[in-house]
Amino acid sequence: MKTDARVVATELYFLPVQTRVPLKFGPEILTSVTCARVKITVEGTDGKRAVGWGETPLSVQWVWPSSLPYQVRYDALQDFTQILAGEWASFEGLGHPIEVGYAFIERELGRLLEEWNEQNERSEPMPWLAALVCCSAFDIALHDAYGQLHGIDVYQTYTADYMKQDLSAYLTPADDAQVRFVGKYPEDFLEKNPPARLPAWHLVGGKDPLDASEKTGDEPKDEYPVLLADWIRRDGLTCLKVKLRGNDPAWDYDRLVKVGQIGMDNGVFWLTTDFNCTVTDPVYVNSILDRLKIEHPRIYQMILYVEQPFPYDLETHRIDVHSVSARKPLFMDESAHDWKLIRVGRTLGWTGVALKTCKTQTGALLSLCWAKAHGMTLMVQDLTNPMLAQIPHVRLAAHAGTIMGVETNAMQFYPAASAAEEKTHPGLYRRRNGQVDLSTLGGPGFGYYLEKISRTLPAPAAVYE
Repeated sequence: MKTDARVVATELYFLPVQTRVPLKFGPEILTSVTCARVKITVEGTDGKRAVGWGETPLSVQWVWPSSLPYQVRYDALQDFTQILAGEWASFEGLGHPIEVGYAFIERELGRLLEEWNEQNERSEPMPWLAALVCCSAFDIALHDAYGQLHGIDVYQTYTADYMKQDLSAYLTPADDAQVRFVGKYPEDFLEKNPPARLPAWHLVGGKDPLDASEKTGDEPKDEYPVLLADWIRRDGLTCLKVKLRGNDPAWDYDRLVKVGQIGMDNGVFWLTTDFNCTVTDPVYVNSILDRLKIEHPRIYQMILYVEQPFPYDLETHRIDVHSVSARKPLFMDESAHDWKLIRVGRTLGWTGVALKTCKTQTGALLSLCWAKAHGMTLMVQDLTNPMLAQIPHVRLAAHAGTIMGVETNAMQFYPAASAAEEKTHPGLYRRRNGQVDLSTLGGPGFGYYLEKISRTLPAPAAVYE
């Protein structure tokens, strides 16, 4: 097609970010993160070129939970991302970003991961989720560059006018569903009039003090809140996501009750629970929910959905979760690498999908289409996305038609990191009236308005032309 494009050059930058307060992921604590920022140059069939940008936090503890030393995993993610910079620059795929991104993920990424793991022997291999996250900044940048090339919002390109193949080239319906993807394109599953404002979910981390009795004296002394009630009042929050342990039912129950009570006292409407993949038996979750329903029915009613209690390796841990989803909508998060795993999850009783741009824009869109076609509910979850990473993240949420807004918490854990971007998009990096505001975004690609953002980048970690 005349609209096709190919990648001709890549640049990779690593941007270190320090957290304001620690963030607990399962058994590990995050105190810093490095964001991979990618610049991709594409060329159209007429020889015209354009540049696009993508960014993803390389969140070691989330993408690679392990007993391996943190530094070993951190170095591996950076090294693998640099390898991907070269592979993307030499990749010969030609077409729409979904076509090119899908081909790279399906044909190249698995091979590269296998080769990497063979060449870097250690007690355990780098997981597929880590490879996807390393790849995602390139894929996001490709989508942005394609919109820049054609001078339009990239979401306007997910149509038959720009894509050679319909969704049947990528997706296969479940055997028990009357679903057809022939003649369907992503636009058929996206919101026709995406909202300019979205309800914002605040993350209540496992290390966050809820009230003055939980303060340790190590809290930062700056302009930002520390206690939960202060966050709620300052940002007008109505939605709270509660990080739980998943291996301590008494602590998890008490935590939910305490957060729920503070929320009710301060005008919060909704809660969700995140057990961070540490639960191995549905009885654990069911017991907490059933006890809440009896002892604190209002807090039980506030729980909008339950997020990923069980191990994320769904094929190894094929746990029947129908008993949980009979109580509350149950959303796949870490398990939802792609639509094929979502199909497996659906057979086990999962009813919703938490999408993340850090698993690639291409993969998120295809997962969105498969899930919506099969009647599954959607959410867009955060990877504590700062700076540019926040923009594709919230745009996906606006177009997805989620169960309720978007999770967004970079302004809690490293608000200063996005100071440059906040000057251009103030509504995206501070929540007001419980919402984030996308109205400043516009123009081609993801609508970054990058030319208005004054940020000095470090020397590139890799350049391929």
